Amino acid sequence: MLPSTDRAFCRAMLPRVSRTFALCIRFLPPGLDYAVLVAYLLCRVADTIEDAVPLPAEGKRRLLAHFSRCLDDHGPDGDPLREAFLARASDDERLAFEADRVLNEFRRLPRSQRAAIRPWVQEMCSGMAAFIEGSEPGRLDALSSVDDLDRYCYYVAGTVGHLLTALFWLHHGRGTDPRREQLEALATSFGLGLQLTNIIKDIADDRQRGRSYVPRQLTQLVGIDPEQIQDVTHRDESRVVMELLIAKASRHLRDALDYCIHLPRSQYRIRLFCLTSLYFAVRTLHRAKHDPRLLDPNYKVKITRAEVYRTVLVTHAVAPINSLVRAYFRHLAGGTTATA
Repeated sequence: MLPSTDRAFCRAMLPRVSRTFALCIRFLPPGLDYAVLVAYLLCRVADTIEDAVPLPAEGKRRLLAHFSRCLDDHGPDGDPLREAFLARASDDERLAFEADRVLNEFRRLPRSQRAAIRPWVQEMCSGMAAFIEGSEPGRLDALSSVDDLDRYCYYVAGTVGHLLTALFWLHHGRGTDPRREQLEALATSFGLGLQLTNIIKDIADDRQRGRSYVPRQLTQLVGIDPEQIQDVTHRDESRVVMELLIAKASRHLRDALDYCIHLPRSQYRIRLFCLTSLYFAVRTLHRAKHDPRLLDPNYKVKITRAEVYRTVLVTHAVAPINSLVRAYFRHLAGGTTATA
C-alpha cells in the first residue's frame, strides 16, 4: 500500500471505532495529533483481540504476543491477525484485519515517537494476555478482586496515560521541567478514571459479551454474584456495588483533573484534548450516579449530543485558566447549579 493510502485508512477508521476520540484528537497540535491517532489505533487493535468472543483464550494470547512483536524494529507483519479476523463483522474487526496498515504508519513515525509509543502498547498487550481466561458455561468471565480491577485498568488504560504523557512531553521539548515528574505520577490515575467510567456505563454491553469487570469481591460484600448484578430482585444490593465503583472512579477523575492542571498552560491544545476527554467522563459518571436505569440490561448511560457540544464550547474557554478548569469540573460533577 502507498503511504498516502495507509494514512487515509487510519484517518477514516478513527471515527468509525471511536467518535469521541475522533472529536477530541482534532484539538491536538499538528504532528502530535497523528502520532496519537496511530497510537490509539494500535491500542484499539489490542483491545479488539482481547474482546473477540469467537477466539479461544490461547488464540487471543498468541495474537497479542504476535502483535506486540510487530511493534519491534524489523518486527513481523500482521498476517495472523488477517487470518483471525477474516469475517470482519465490525469496524473494530476490520481495523484488526488491516492491522498492517496501522503498523505501516507506526513505522513511518519519527523514531522518537515510536520509542514513546512502543513500550506502553507492548505492556498493554502482555497485561491483557495475563487476564484472558477461558469462560465456564453459564458463568460470567469476571474479575476476582478490586486489586485485579486496578491491575486490569492499568494495563488497558493506565498504559495509555503514560503513552500520552511521553508523547506530550516529547512535543513540549523540555526534559528537565519538574512538571514532567508530576504528570508521570498522575498518568496512571488519569487512565483509570476514564476506564472505570467506561466500565460503569458499559456494564450491559460487557455482560452481553460474557464479561464482567465488577469484581466478585465487591458483589460478595452485599451477598450477590456478578451474574446477579442486573437482576431486579437484587437492585438495592447491586446499586450499592455500583456506588462503590462510582466513588472509585470519582477519586481517579479528581487525579485526572490535577494531571490536566499540571500540563503547561502554553500547551493550550494539549490541555484542550485532555480536558475535553475528562469532562465527558465527569458528565457521564454524574449521569450514571443519578440514573435509575443504570442497571437496565436494555439501557446504556450516555451524554446527549447537545451536552457534548456544550462541553466542547466551555472547555475552549476555561482550558487556559486553572481556577475555571476546577470550577467547571465541580459543576459537571454536581457541585454547582450552573447551566453550561
